Amino acid sequence: MRLKLVAVAVAALAPVVAMLAYNEVALRHQRNEEVRASAAQAARQASSEVERIVEGLHGLLVSVAAMPSVRHLDVGTCNEALKSVAESIPNISTIFVVGLDGRPVCGSTAFPEGVRFSDRDYFQQILNSKDFTVGTYTQSRLSDRHVLPLAMPLMEGDILKAVIVSGIRMDWLQNRITERGVAPGNAVTIADGKGTIVARAPLPEQFVGTVIPDEYQHLIHAEQPDVIELTSQDGTTRIVAYRPIALPSSPLFVSAGFSKPEAFAPIERATLMNTLAIIGGALFSLTAAIFIGNRFILVPIWRIADVMEKWRGGQTAARTGMTGSDELEVVGATFDRLLDELEERRRRNEEVEEERILLVRELAHRVKNGFTLVQAIARQTFSRSDPERYNSFAERLAALAGTYDLILSREGSASPVRDVVSAALRAHVASEAEHIRLDGPDVVLPADTALPLSLVIHELATNATKYGSLGSENGTVAIEWRHDDGRVFLLWTESGGPPVSKPTKRGFGSVLIERAFPAKAQARSHSDYRPEGLVFELVFSIGVS
Repeated sequence: MRLKLVAVAVAALAPVVAMLAYNEVALRHQRNEEVRASAAQAARQASSEVERIVEGLHGLLVSVAAMPSVRHLDVGTCNEALKSVAESIPNISTIFVVGLDGRPVCGSTAFPEGVRFSDRDYFQQILNSKDFTVGTYTQSRLSDRHVLPLAMPLMEGDILKAVIVSGIRMDWLQNRITERGVAPGNAVTIADGKGTIVARAPLPEQFVGTVIPDEYQHLIHAEQPDVIELTSQDGTTRIVAYRPIALPSSPLFVSAGFSKPEAFAPIERATLMNTLAIIGGALFSLTAAIFIGNRFILVPIWRIADVMEKWRGGQTAARTGMTGSDELEVVGATFDRLLDELEERRRRNEEVEEERILLVRELAHRVKNGFTLVQAIARQTFSRSDPERYNSFAERLAALAGTYDLILSREGSASPVRDVVSAALRAHVASEAEHIRLDGPDVVLPADTALPLSLVIHELATNATKYGSLGSENGTVAIEWRHDDGRVFLLWTESGGPPVSKPTKRGFGSVLIERAFPAKAQARSHSDYRPEGLVFELVFSIGVS
């Protein structure tokens, strides 16, 4: 009922909402295009300024390469000349000449003892390309300032003679970017070829020297400029225009990001005012629908939900008691009938479970009686004539009875692997030391894996007694296990028995071995029927160690 009343109110407001929504979409699309265009323009301007700075220093290095003192590597005159050049240009840290062995020849400042530059990336690039190179963000070994290295080959004909090196001071470049200024929420970022940020406005102290996140590294060497929307490292959603590195004209990556919240703030305010106006007009229409809806919709739903919660809490007698022709009343009545059926099924399942437990106990009792009867017959038959063999037979019969008792009762407790295996084998060998070799660490198995392992060992021993090595006087079985990262690896190896061949069909024992363990144990097994004896491998999980 309330839904119908709400639908009438919504139908009246729908045209107004649709018109406002259309205007909202159109305004946002238009504003988005404007911001993208502005971001692209800002990125072009920043990239152009960086290119002018790099091109200017390129020209400077060309001029330095033409100086006679530099060309002839006249150390004394070269030092004075380069010092004069460096002092007159504030945006560079130092300028010096490096020999092909990486050792400095002359420069604008004194060199620390033993300093070399052959490991620098720009030096290696010069050796390979013999062309002007812009390096990556680094700390100068001469001035200890962070710089962006620039290198120029000093050629004599076609032969590389030395390398002229300078570097843009990062503090100077950061000041240039900061002086440009950015609007609140916007950002300009400059990075080198490895993605290290060399200048950033705002918050340079937080970002300069860090690396652009991996998910955006591909933008640095993209094929062409573009505009994307992303969430910056400072948590601001921005529309970012970027200019990838395109050597030789654009040696640095430049991006300009416009804060989306700031750019869309006027539209957001207009949207808020329109929304408030619609809400105010709709409140009166919806109040009646809500009031009536509470009576005919929410109260029945709460009643049904309350009954469900009571059922979860164990109050299986709880019912909604709902009747009538209303839709929710019909649902409530149907729900009550469903609960009645579930309660009846639960009662029947309990009765069946009780019967099953009684039958299992009866079966266990009868099996015990059967073993007791066999033992009594054996005692009467040959206990006096051959007491030693009778005692051995009685011990094995008792062990077999214990194993079957464990299987039928499905009761178990945490036990070491050695104890579980030994208990399962007692029914099959008169003297374990003669035919069985156990080797493995002390690994304690939980109850839900101790019983399945006992079943598997019992089945293997039964088969070995009937067809394999335990049926022969000289036959032996080696059982080895190890524990690694929460998993147990067990190996059963038979030898000294009759020749073994792979069975032609699968019996119940094979199915039991494959399915004995619970699913959470992730058990896997493999049987290798070698002529000299069966080799069985078993792997199962007992949890992380």
